[in-house]
Amino acid sequence: MSRQDEHVVDPVIEAYKKDVDRTLIRENLRLSVEQRFEKLMRLQEFATELRRAALEREPSR
Repeated sequence: MSRQDEHVVDPVIEAYKKDVDRTLIRENLRLSVEQRFEKLMRLQEFATELRRAALEREPSR
């Protein structure tokens, strides 16, 4: 990539960047890899619990 290419602005990327919360990215990058995995596992456990609760609330067919 030449130096000239480094300053090219991609309008698609710019359009998406406005919707990205960079504070969350910075917060996660401050965590260790182990802490990030633990956070991911807690999120997966929460998602599993939500699915279970939703299935219990489903009316019988």
